[in-house]
Amino acid sequence: MPRTPAITVPDLTDTRAVVTGASDGIGLGIARRLAAAGAEVVLPVRDPRKGEAAAAAIREDVPGAAVLLRTLDLSSLASVAALGAALREEARPIHLLINNAGVMTPPDRRTTADGFELQLGTNHLGHVALVAHLMPLLRAGRARVTSQVSIAARSGSIDWDDLQGERAYDGMRAYRQSKIALGLFGLELDRRSRAGGWGISSNLAHPGVAPTSLLAARAELGRDEPARGRRLIGTLSAWGILVGTAESAGLPALHAATSPTAGGGRFYGPRGLGHLGGPPAEQEPFPPMRSTDDAQRIWAISEQLTGTSFGDPTGHVAPASPSTG
Repeated sequence: MPRTPAITVPDLTDTRAVVTGASDGIGLGIARRLAAAGAEVVLPVRDPRKGEAAAAAIREDVPGAAVLLRTLDLSSLASVAALGAALREEARPIHLLINNAGVMTPPDRRTTADGFELQLGTNHLGHVALVAHLMPLLRAGRARVTSQVSIAARSGSIDWDDLQGERAYDGMRAYRQSKIALGLFGLELDRRSRAGGWGISSNLAHPGVAPTSLLAARAELGRDEPARGRRLIGTLSAWGILVGTAESAGLPALHAATSPTAGGGRFYGPRGLGHLGGPPAEQEPFPPMRSTDDAQRIWAISEQLTGTSFGDPTGHVAPASPSTG
C-alpha cells in the first residue's frame, strides 16, 4: 500500500479557511488536515448531501472540529456572488483560501449558467469571481490564496482566438487551458497585491497524479465511464508506484497554504519522479504560466467576463454585467 508522506501543519487556531471542492477527494483531505490543526473550515459545496457527509466525516475524525457548510456552484456567477455576499455579511476575516474545485474533460462541449465553456467557467472564472467577491475579507485576514492547478498545464496554451472552444472543442485542451488560466491569474494576483499593498499573498500548487473523482464516471459531465487511464492510475497508486493517493495529492496545496516557508508567487508540487507523486516541494512554474503579458491579458479578460473588478484599492468589488464574449 502507498504511504502518505508526513508534513507538519502549524497551529491554525483562530484561523478561518475556505476550501472549494472539499466534499470529497483531495479537497476533503485538505479540509480535514486544516480542521485538525485548529482552523475553522468553511466548505462551500454544490451538493448539500455530499457536503453534510464530508462535514460529518471530518467531525468524526476530528472531534470538536469547526466545520461550516455554505452553498456554492462555481459554474454560476450568481451563486459565487451570493456566497461572497453571505460571507461578507458575516464580517469574519478569511486567512486561507484554497481554490481546489474543478471539473475535467467532459467529452462534449458544455456551458455554465452564464454561457462559458464549462471547464474555463468553473475551474478558472468561478474562482476569479470568488476571489474578487471575498477580497475585503481576504485583505482583512492578510490571507494566503492557494490555487490548485494541474500537471496537465505543463503544456498547452491559451487559445485567445477561441477562448470558449466554440469553433473547435477538445476536452483535454480545454482543461489544460482552464488550469493555465488559473495559474496565470494566481501569480498575477500576488504581483498585484505586492504592487498595490493589498496585504495578501497568492501561490500555486498541483497534486501530481492520483485516482480522484475528477477521473471517475460523472453523469453530469456526460461521462458514463471512468476517464481513460483511471484504472491504471488506481493500480499504480495502490501499489505505491510513481503516482500518489487522494490524500498525498493534497499535500502540495496544504503546504503552499499553511507552511511558514511557503511564499507568494511560488509553485509547489510533488517532488517524485516526473512530479507525479511524493512529498511536496517548490518547483518552477510550468512554462505556459510564466508570461507576465499573458497573465495581465487573462486578468483583464477575466474581469470582463465575470463582471468584477479588482481596481478599487479598498478591495470592494465593482459589479458589472458579465459577458460571454
